[in-house]
Amino acid sequence: MALACIGRSASVGALLFALSACAPALAPQGLENTSPIIENDAFVTRDGLHLPLREWDAKNPKAVIVALHGMSDYSEAFEMPAPWWAEHGITTIAYDQRGFGRAPDPGLWGGADAMRADLSDCVNAAHEKFPGLPIYALGESMGGAVVLSALANSHPPQIAGAILVAPAVWSRADMPMSYRAALWLTAHLVPWLHVSGNGLNIWPSDNIPMLRKLSRDPLFQHDARTDQVYGLVGLMDDARHAPEHLTSLPPILFVYGAKDQVIPREPTEAVIKELDGKVAVRRYDNGFHMLLRDLEGERVWSDIAGWVATGTLPSEQVTK
Repeated sequence: MALACIGRSASVGALLFALSACAPALAPQGLENTSPIIENDAFVTRDGLHLPLREWDAKNPKAVIVALHGMSDYSEAFEMPAPWWAEHGITTIAYDQRGFGRAPDPGLWGGADAMRADLSDCVNAAHEKFPGLPIYALGESMGGAVVLSALANSHPPQIAGAILVAPAVWSRADMPMSYRAALWLTAHLVPWLHVSGNGLNIWPSDNIPMLRKLSRDPLFQHDARTDQVYGLVGLMDDARHAPEHLTSLPPILFVYGAKDQVIPREPTEAVIKELDGKVAVRRYDNGFHMLLRDLEGERVWSDIAGWVATGTLPSEQVTK
């Protein structure tokens, strides 16, 4: 297939035509225009896609969190914190984002604009389902990039606050040129090629039993198409530069781990600095990338619940 894309012509025009024929793919959108709605086990998007949804209900909810998972993951990402939050008065709803989990076209990039629209629509649907309750948006890693970049839109989601958990803000400008060149070439020459992080010795969490469970989960994507990675980097670009375009902000909680081996510390702390004191920040010295599922995850769950309830964190651990 790569040979078919590249072709045998030596001319620049033929090569450009071949590259355009292998352009990064986007998952097809739905064919039906409808009003977004939360059903029993699905979030129905404006274009009629049914995105599988999970809900952990508090008996007497004081707030609702719309939770977005990270790259390769799906709504199961919140199976640990969400029941705990439910016991502490917070209902959590989480859907499989386009191209992930049981959503249509798994493995194909859904498109950053569509993902941001899904978030805003799900928040609106949550307002209808839970009238009078404050709605918060929580994004983990890739989900954090969706939330942060959505806040910079001309019509941001109508939320009481945003919770960014190790948000993916590693932009192209933060990457070595060799990374950028390799990514562009593979996404345009062999967009269907699957790559993985095997052999890189990157530990996303210190919770080994959880990682072993994920390794056996058929819905967790253990590799990714190169054009899917290309789409993710574009989304991370949007999130990295979002602070430049923010005009008004809801309250934001930004949490990350000092031992995060997935998103480098430099762009993370640069985004925090560019938010210019408009965000409550907590860094966990023993935290990895999958903060919510780390061995000390309950500490993070408690901090998030406390911030949702009071809007503050203990002063000795807040960066402003």
